[in-house]
Amino acid sequence: QVQLAESGGGLVQAGGSLRLSCAISGRPFTTYNMGWFRQAPGKEREFVAVINWSGTRTDYADSVEGRFTISRDNAKKSVYLQMNSLKPEDTAAYYCAQGWEYSRSAGAFRSWGQGTQVTVSP
Repeated sequence: QVQLAESGGGLVQAGGSLRLSCAISGRPFTTYNMGWFRQAPGKEREFVAVINWSGTRTDYADSVEGRFTISRDNAKKSVYLQMNSLKPEDTAAYYCAQGWEYSRSAGAFRSWGQGTQVTVSP
């Protein structure tokens, strides 16, 4: 049984930074692609970033390109999302996900964490 646990969320002022972490247990980590998604109240879950199994490929939503950075540490079975220059519109619950495909689609990811809340004040 795989488990994904996000941490690092919180309240930050616009322009500030946060670093989210996601620790994975219960399944070999290195063969899977990892993604970050977010969901704001009343909105659908949306793609934020994805990283391939080796960490050599990354992809970002246009809305976060240049501000967010996804990375992974296979030895620690963890994936990270460094978020800089945060905006109020980045406010959402952030979820990490694990899957076989390198994709922007939530349907490509089979395992999900419980989420961590990020709130950006004006």
